[in-house]
Amino acid sequence: MLRITEVKLPLDHPQEALLAAICARLEVPAAAVLGYTIFRRGYDARRKSQISLIYTLDVTLAEEAAVLARFAGDKQVQPAPDTRYQYVAQAPAGLNERPVVIGMGPCGFMAGLLLAQMGFRPIILERGKAVRERTKDTWGLWRKHKLNPESNVQFGEGGAGTFSDGKLYSQIKDPNFYGRKVLEEFVQAGAPEEIIYVSKPHIGTFRLVKMVENIRAKITELGGEIRFESKVDRIVREDGQVVAVELAGGERIATRHVVLAVGHSARDTFQMVHAQGIYVEAKPFSIGFRVEHPQTLIDKARFGSSAGHPILGAADYKLVHHCANGRAAYSFCMCPGGQVVAATSEPGRVVTNGMSQYSRAERNANAALVVEVKPEDFPGDYRSNPLAGIDFQRQWESAAFVAGGENYDAPAQKVGDFLAGRPSTVLGSVEPSYQPGVRMTDLASCVPPFVIEALREAIPAFDRQIKGFAMADAVLTGVETRTSSPVRIKRGADFQSINTRGLFPAGEGAGYAGGILSAGVDGIKVAEAVALSMLAGAS
Repeated sequence: MLRITEVKLPLDHPQEALLAAICARLEVPAAAVLGYTIFRRGYDARRKSQISLIYTLDVTLAEEAAVLARFAGDKQVQPAPDTRYQYVAQAPAGLNERPVVIGMGPCGFMAGLLLAQMGFRPIILERGKAVRERTKDTWGLWRKHKLNPESNVQFGEGGAGTFSDGKLYSQIKDPNFYGRKVLEEFVQAGAPEEIIYVSKPHIGTFRLVKMVENIRAKITELGGEIRFESKVDRIVREDGQVVAVELAGGERIATRHVVLAVGHSARDTFQMVHAQGIYVEAKPFSIGFRVEHPQTLIDKARFGSSAGHPILGAADYKLVHHCANGRAAYSFCMCPGGQVVAATSEPGRVVTNGMSQYSRAERNANAALVVEVKPEDFPGDYRSNPLAGIDFQRQWESAAFVAGGENYDAPAQKVGDFLAGRPSTVLGSVEPSYQPGVRMTDLASCVPPFVIEALREAIPAFDRQIKGFAMADAVLTGVETRTSSPVRIKRGADFQSINTRGLFPAGEGAGYAGGILSAGVDGIKVAEAVALSMLAGAS
């Protein structure tokens, strides 16, 4: 099989144009093409008047060797790599130990699934509830101002990614095609098949719920065990080796292999880990607001007259500006046709996030506009207190709670007023989507001054890239603090904690991923490391 890259066709090309393009590129007749599949489809929208689709195609030919020899040295015609996943181990019969996975977000459930597929019968412990019960609790905050600290956007089956756009693209290097394994498992669990090949795949919240349930069922069918409302209070160590975990109810589960995949908001778990002497260090993250524009404005700015084309869908964007104060301001977690959601996990604090359904059909586009924060910005000495970033997050989340009226409404401000340095008192043409609701105010009290300074410089710069981005009636809603984990639970080349054998820090919470796909990939890598370690211990 050969792989052809950079096959460019018009946006509205007929299906048969793909075969014609293959024949023209490889200089073969149609009869020589035995079959082809689309490995990747993206688009080039740099010329709005002539948007093109860009394909990577895997082609089976009658005379592949001869064609490949003819194109020797052509980087756009190469042998197709084998993207099939190969399991690194299989549990031996009679293995008594069962690995424990803490957390059932994308990293945790992929680690659990891989371990189950290799026969290791993992036990997965999730502090929150099953996804449908969790959804009810989440709506309790959005509709009734009622927060459940153990069951919300951050905690529960599926992790924080369940209430998001379900974006499945990443910039991580992936030479082993682990990302494709993640996507294939998602498709088997009910995700749309297009996520395998489109350049910016997404699932949407409603489809994620069913998909997560199907993955859970698969894990249990393979011998795994999943326990909800099972919070881990202690990781028991002896001579630097994990020997058990203790639950909040007092139960002890013996194991020498623990995957710690708790997500970026498990602050009490970070405190527990640090208090037990497991090595933790502070790391940078970002803070800012959610911005909302009419989706039609973004579509027109990105796609011109092709806006609304079904293949293109709702337009997204990715922006960055390096500011005069030395900070980088950038867009993050852009959700086309979506809504801004309440994402706090602690009482008396306001946190925002973004979410879209599969259709991306809501009236507003939203994205985080954030500014990088360094450990030097944290209160106190981050070297002696690696959890100082949590204190920093809490400070501004509490300020947002006060500014929003202390009822989980979020503080908001029109972009025009924000740039002019005056409070907002009324809404304009853009209606904010945040639930429970917003309170118009001045956001300057909700983030550090350097963030305000950077964003006031960045927004006009972004307007030069997307016409209308600085529209006066666009709405900023605060605050966005959970962009990534404020800590890293450092691990070695064997994926184990650098000072605790048998503990495998994983995913976003440990500082090794940033999104659904990269978290799932990290779950696979860690599961492989656990399996190999267990086999070595059993021999």
